[in-house]
Amino acid sequence: MITEREVCARPNCLAVLTPASNAGQVPGQGKRRRQQEDARQRVAARTAPDAGQWEVVVETRNQAEMRARLRRLREAGVDGSMIRIDTLCGRLGLPTTYRLSRFMTDPAREPEHEHFDH
Repeated sequence: MITEREVCARPNCLAVLTPASNAGQVPGQGKRRRQQEDARQRVAARTAPDAGQWEVVVETRNQAEMRARLRRLREAGVDGSMIRIDTLCGRLGLPTTYRLSRFMTDPAREPEHEHFDH
């Protein structure tokens, strides 16, 4: 193993020392991962248990019905990060079931707008 001191002692040698965590990363990948993690944290904060609750829109064995309900929610302008689809996988005697849920914020937690008299 070559140490930093040995690399710097060699003439005409260019050394680039990178942390092991960045080794093999594609340019821009770190930024994209940080953005994705930030987005996950924002969604987690918005859907925290104290902010509201998940309400089931439909629970069905028919995937087409679940997709139709999902399409209607999106057409109504519901934020995609506030929609959850659970696939309850069936075994032998129990068929697969799809559960479409929507996060409903607690009205008491929604920010109140202050009104000023001018």
